[in-house]
Amino acid sequence: MSSNLKNFRILVVDDEPLIRQSLCEILRIDGYKVQMAASAEEAQEIIAQQSIDVVVTDLKLPKLSGVELLKWSKEKYPTVEFILITGYGCVETAVEAMKEGAFEYITKPINDEEIKILIRNIVDKKSILSENQALKEELKKERPASFAGMIGSSERIRKIYHTVQCVADSNATILITGESGTGKGMVAKAIHQSDKTRKDKRFIEVSCGALSETLLESELFGHVKGAFTGAIKDKEGRFEYADGGTIFLDEIDTFSPELQVKLLRVLQDGVFERVGDNKTLKAHARVIVATNKDLLELIEDGEFREDLYYRINVINIKMPPLRERKEDLEGLVAFFVTECARKNNKKIEGVSPEVMALFQDYAWPGNIRELQNAIEGAV
Repeated sequence: MSSNLKNFRILVVDDEPLIRQSLCEILRIDGYKVQMAASAEEAQEIIAQQSIDVVVTDLKLPKLSGVELLKWSKEKYPTVEFILITGYGCVETAVEAMKEGAFEYITKPINDEEIKILIRNIVDKKSILSENQALKEELKKERPASFAGMIGSSERIRKIYHTVQCVADSNATILITGESGTGKGMVAKAIHQSDKTRKDKRFIEVSCGALSETLLESELFGHVKGAFTGAIKDKEGRFEYADGGTIFLDEIDTFSPELQVKLLRVLQDGVFERVGDNKTLKAHARVIVATNKDLLELIEDGEFREDLYYRINVINIKMPPLRERKEDLEGLVAFFVTECARKNNKKIEGVSPEVMALFQDYAWPGNIRELQNAIEGAV
């Protein structure tokens, strides 16, 4: 067992002794240090006196509620993570609690594996934050020109390099946001290539916006013969094909409500069915998603599920537009010129100062993709 787990402290808060004791036993089996509290007030005393990493609490408690305990803790001890336990009738309250800073919620009856996975995700998250802190000094010393196919040495892009290194070996779902053409797909590939356990497995990219709902469902989950018109034989889906590797879902914002539910089930329970089949299959791929839209706005408009947003937004990487990292422009230009010259068997010395000045003055609304296309067209 890693030292991270040995030193990880969990506080279980529930007024029902059997549930409290059962949860403690489940978590202690995995080697965590677990304490118990029968009320929010007792929990407050423990949190104030000891170093607690995560609180697993029932939403409904005798006096102060689980949400009130969460708010109190986030104000005084913001690094403590919370998992809320709720009945099906209180899911809306639990989702609201996530806005207040809860890591996740689970519904009764409690699934042993689900709570273990959530705790493991919090361990990963805290480990990543710790590593990020340790790497801050390195950021000041190192100025890499490229990393895993990404080009640039600006402060913002170097932070992304290190974030990629920190999150690569975790199992957490990653959301990459940013304008079109900023290199979200390249970051997803860099994460996969930096993952010690997955880099030799498949990296599967799906451009979700390019497919209709029916085709996308079949592409992701597969189908059986006769599932729909044209389904002349069984087909393996991308989640199956990516087994043990990484699946990258670009333009996640284009998912229909029905597909959002299916993806939520994959992320929550790790299972799915092929279209037209009732046999449940296991998903063993790491999921990375990307969007150029504001998902919170889509949630407000009723176009994107709030619970799915919190599932995919465990770790967020925001890609800056090219206009905000102009110091990387020369390196990007040099890279694309060299690549284009090689592909076209041409000898090109570089770009004149006059052309580079024009490039620096231009806003590049299409970002890196527009720059690449412009250079390819010129060469």
